[in-house]
Amino acid sequence: MTSTIKVNTITTESGSTLTLGESGKTVTIASGASTTGMGRAGAVDWQTSIKTSDFTAASGEGYFVNTTSGTITVTLPASPSAGAIVAVSDYAETFDTNNCTIARNGSNIEGVASDLVVSNEGIALTLVYADSTKGWKVVGSGQESDKNPTPIFIEATGGTITCSGNFKIHTFTGPGTFTVTNGGNSGGSNTVDYLVLAGGGAGSHADDQNGGGGGGGAGGYRESPGSTTCYTSSPLGASPAVALPVTAQGYPITVGGGGSAPTCGANQGTNGSNSVFSTITSTGGGVGASSNSLNPGKNGGSGGGSARSNAGGTIGSGNTPPVNPPQGNNGGVGFGSASGIDGGGGGGGGAGAVGSNSSCNPTPGTPLVGGNGGAGVTSCISASPVAYAGGGGGGSTGGGAASSGGTGNPGGAGGGGTQNPTNSPGKNGTTNRGGGGGGGAAQSAGHSPLGPTYGGGGANGGSGIVIIRYKFQ
Repeated sequence: MTSTIKVNTITTESGSTLTLGESGKTVTIASGASTTGMGRAGAVDWQTSIKTSDFTAASGEGYFVNTTSGTITVTLPASPSAGAIVAVSDYAETFDTNNCTIARNGSNIEGVASDLVVSNEGIALTLVYADSTKGWKVVGSGQESDKNPTPIFIEATGGTITCSGNFKIHTFTGPGTFTVTNGGNSGGSNTVDYLVLAGGGAGSHADDQNGGGGGGGAGGYRESPGSTTCYTSSPLGASPAVALPVTAQGYPITVGGGGSAPTCGANQGTNGSNSVFSTITSTGGGVGASSNSLNPGKNGGSGGGSARSNAGGTIGSGNTPPVNPPQGNNGGVGFGSASGIDGGGGGGGGAGAVGSNSSCNPTPGTPLVGGNGGAGVTSCISASPVAYAGGGGGGSTGGGAASSGGTGNPGGAGGGGTQNPTNSPGKNGTTNRGGGGGGGAAQSAGHSPLGPTYGGGGANGGSGIVIIRYKFQ
């Protein structure tokens, strides 16, 4: 038989104790009903007043503690009863710099008679008093960083797409768009590594009969560290470079062309063109010099080498404009013979080193050598080691003596041209490797077309490339 009593309030006739039910019986709360003030089940009431200074905690309460301005001490309740409970939370995630001290106030904490210093950033912890032996025990703790979202990975289109394990690689050898259709999250991936390489500068002819032209500087080279995508980056991929965060949008890609070799009547070529991805711009390589008074080596990602000069020519500066890590190096200096005619051009700068100087030869009739191009760098961002951004070799004219052009450094650079003993032009930089073009030997007086008497001309720089890599599963 079921009885029903309907009242609004039950109060005691006297005293402060109200008893529901009787010994050995069970009081049942109907399904869907809720209770308040019936005692707690391992939980606290969180206080909305943020604590910014020392205070004493009360049992049953949780506190947001802000240590932005300095350390704070939270004193536990004195003479607690079993089941007493207190919680604290790192409000501003600053416990690592300004600690929160939990003062024991006469009771043990985890069985030890000492205070608890909390130094974990973003932590929240709950302490319950067990007994006089163990005292306060930590029954629950967690940090903001413990939140593990469901992994979502970047999804994107554009360029030529290949895979290496869990990573996708987008390679752009010309202009295009890297279109992110899903920006991912930190549990999966939301940043990309990159290599952005500009076009290399051209090597130039020498001015009339006066020795060799300067080698072209390599295109500017910029790369992220590779720490997020498990590949070996070049030395220029070291800190402080960082992987780039991306969102769902299109990112236009610019791939710089190599500088153009000089034509008849214009004996200095052109700089390479810039390459661009998102906030990263790499500068085209500087063209090599054709004469030191009118057409010196030009600045760029790496600088062009100077032409022959008795006093040493004017080089092009690398890492222009400056970035950190540097995107390239200076060109080398060209020197001449005592005759004032023969000589060699300096090598173009490379991503890994400055261009070499040509041989300095005060004695007529001895061999002359153009400067070697500066070293390039090697990266495995494409899943295999590839050398990029070497400087072009300087050209050389030896007159009655043997001569040789400078070597184009591995990294797609061209070697320098020579007049004697064989008339040969500078070598072009390799396509999509960003190397400088090789410098040429002298051309005939009056800028007439190059002929067998005065050797070969300067050469084109190599075009750049943009490579993007990210985790996709």
